[in-house]
Amino acid sequence: MTNSLVRALRGATTVEHDDAEEIAKATRELLTSMVEANEIDVDDIISVLFTTSPDLTAAFPAAAARGIGFHTVPLMCASEIDVPGAKKLCIRIMLHTYSTRTRDEIRHVYLHDAQNLRDDLR
Repeated sequence: MTNSLVRALRGATTVEHDDAEEIAKATRELLTSMVEANEIDVDDIISVLFTTSPDLTAAFPAAAARGIGFHTVPLMCASEIDVPGAKKLCIRIMLHTYSTRTRDEIRHVYLHDAQNLRDDLR
């Protein structure tokens, strides 16, 4: 990509239950929304870090990413620290990509009950 810089995009979503299919569906929805909102080609993605709140253990979000074409992208999952009062049943993503967008043009995506995590981005 010509004149591109490395950019990090953030996103988060929630599920209703610690269920493997719910986690996969929510992860696919969030990743797809992030890619579409920022007009990213999967070939430009450097890596993706997934975290889940400590109450989500039924599935790895990265497995859902593989299912929608992230076969050659390095993916890693981790658990969020268990901070009192933190959002429950939450999947978070930090996606690193090459982009020609400025930081102000990057669109971070927060879905479902995660929308209130970043009121400053609304």
